Amino acid sequence: MDENTATNKKDIKDKAIKGYKSAGKQSIVFKNPPYIIAEASLVGQKEGEGPLGALFDQVIEDPMIGKNTWEEAESELMKLTAQRVLMKAGLKNREIRYLIGGDLLGQLIATSFGIAELQIPLFGVYGACSTMGEAMTIGAILVEGGYADKVLSITSSHFAGAEKQFRFPLDYGNQRPYSASWTVTGSGALIISDQNEKKVAGEKEIVITGVTSGKIVDYGIKDSMNMGAAMAPAAFETIKQNFEDFNIQPNYYDRIITGDLGYVGKNILIELLKEKDYDITDRYMDCGIEIFDKETQDTHAGGSGCGCSAVTFTAYVIKQLKEGVWKRVLFVPTGALLSQVSFNEGNTVPGIAHAVMVEAR
Repeated sequence: MDENTATNKKDIKDKAIKGYKSAGKQSIVFKNPPYIIAEASLVGQKEGEGPLGALFDQVIEDPMIGKNTWEEAESELMKLTAQRVLMKAGLKNREIRYLIGGDLLGQLIATSFGIAELQIPLFGVYGACSTMGEAMTIGAILVEGGYADKVLSITSSHFAGAEKQFRFPLDYGNQRPYSASWTVTGSGALIISDQNEKKVAGEKEIVITGVTSGKIVDYGIKDSMNMGAAMAPAAFETIKQNFEDFNIQPNYYDRIITGDLGYVGKNILIELLKEKDYDITDRYMDCGIEIFDKETQDTHAGGSGCGCSAVTFTAYVIKQLKEGVWKRVLFVPTGALLSQVSFNEGNTVPGIAHAVMVEAR
């Protein structure tokens, strides 16, 4: 560990020991970091054929998942994922104090219809593709603040449902520009707890040490087929604020992980941070790039959707932390805050990004 990293770690630890909750302008540091005690990821066939395919808990080849509509299929996907994470944690529905979840569909219908039968108190949240970061943030605050002992955070997305709502129905057969991303069919969930009763021998414990909540950032992008360009400035602002709020440098983290900027947004983010003398090139990854093979899967700019960062984090990132490959990551899901109405009225596409500090101990 170099001198800067040691100093950075001491600054954050000192804040927690002194009982500070807030850090800088937009961040929170947890005195008693809550644990991530279980995680689950379910995906569609295309995602299962990608580089991370072997890591997901289940690959569902039927895109309809036995239902009549794309929306019903996504609800079923979320329900199955919630049930899977409960099973992996060895918990019953009634043992979860709150469920915090969201999706891309209007009025969060995938979430509300999907988890209704679980009968868990719900906070429905929307941050577009940044929703997993928002759900984890709120869950960690509730647990560390003593308002809940266990919280389930979950998101989902479905390629066909998202195309139908935001772009073109599949039957239209339109061509997609190279800047466009491919909405992930998938759902990721995790359980945040005030203690880890079932620690697995040989695995690191995973905790959330702090968060940096994002602000809406709008650089005037109007191209709904170029989400990377719309979201990259928001990721830049949140990551920069995290560095400033905690007085740290990029080398504090083993990986800085954005949600779904893809190949277009990745380059924009790196350049924006370099302008502020932060070089993250050697420790940066993007979930939208990791989940698909650009050469063989024809997904153009990469993956996107609420499920993109959620399944990549729960299937891949947590595995690296548990095995000790990485010790500390900054997880930064990114979202493009547009709707059918705003797009049709010619509005810009604002972005937002929420950062969650996750550590293996």
